[in-house]
Amino acid sequence: MSELPPDLPRLRTLETWLVLSLDRVRRKIAEAERQEAEKQRGERDRPPAPDWLIEMGLSGRAPVYVHVGGCHLAGKRSRGVTDDQARRALWEQVPACPHCNPDGVLGVLD
Repeated sequence: MSELPPDLPRLRTLETWLVLSLDRVRRKIAEAERQEAEKQRGERDRPPAPDWLIEMGLSGRAPVYVHVGGCHLAGKRSRGVTDDQARRALWEQVPACPHCNPDGVLGVLD
């Protein structure tokens, strides 16, 4: 027994529905491909992570810690700095993160 209807009008209706469904699937595929390309472009064009971070306090004025770039303990109030700025902060008694130990990496140990 055939799963398709035997008469022409119902076959044409089924054909129309299948064409419309295929169009919807193709649009969804194109949208997913655009999103994936955009995601890959964003990852490719993302600026490199800074080598050093200074985490600022709640007021945003006083530094709290110096971190190695990419330290997972660096808070959201961290900003990227140069190695000279990180060294200067350590020399000015800004504490080094106890997890990533930037003072050891920079050669600024007490």
